[in-house]
Parts: sequence; structure tokens; C-alpha cells
Amino acid sequence: MNMRNPKQIKIADSSLNIGWSDNSSSSIKLKYLRDECPCAGCKGETILLRTYRPPKLNVLQPGMYEIASIKTVGSYAIQVVWKDGHDTGIYSWEYLTRLENDQDTSTQQNYDTLI
Repeated sequence: MNMRNPKQIKIADSSLNIGWSDNSSSSIKLKYLRDECPCAGCKGETILLRTYRPPKLNVLQPGMYEIASIKTVGSYAIQVVWKDGHDTGIYSWEYLTRLENDQDTSTQQNYDTLI
């Protein structure tokens, strides 16, 4: 179980900056955060053992890499509202940690293991 919880979340220098309860910090580039949005519309979903993948978005929308607001979801995640209106991604604390660790290699998150 992940014992880190955020104490502070800020947006600065095109990054989401998180101060954690263990006094560590994370910085995730907004472009990577959006490109790895975990919602079904961005990453796909599995229904009755069949995986559905959405088509890749080839058009940049104004505001798609800018955050309009952030809401907490219970005590385990945040929901990011992007300035282009996209708001269905729920980023758990564990997922945010994974994104921070993978962003230097631009690793695309893979959900095949959920099947």
C-alpha cells in the first residue's frame, strides 16, 4: 500500500509539482500528464474480457496541455480538468508516482495487464 499522500499540489513551469507527506517531491510535465491520461477515452477499457482502444488523437486542441483546475477524488487521487474541456482522467497517487518515474523515457503506460 502506498503511504505517500500529497501535502501540496502546484502548477509551475509547465509541470505539476507535488510535495508528498514523506517530504519528497515530484514534478511531472503537463504534456506527459495529459498524453498519459488514464481515462477510458484516452487509454481504452476492458468490458467482458474484450479490450477497446480509442483512436489516437492527431489534432492538437487549444488548451489541451493547460490545466484549468484540479479536484481531489476521495483520499486517493486527483481529477484534472484541462482547458480544452477534457475532465475524465482520475490520477491516483500511485499512478502519479509511476508517471514521474517514467517521464524521462516517455514510457507509454500500458493497460493490457488489467485483462
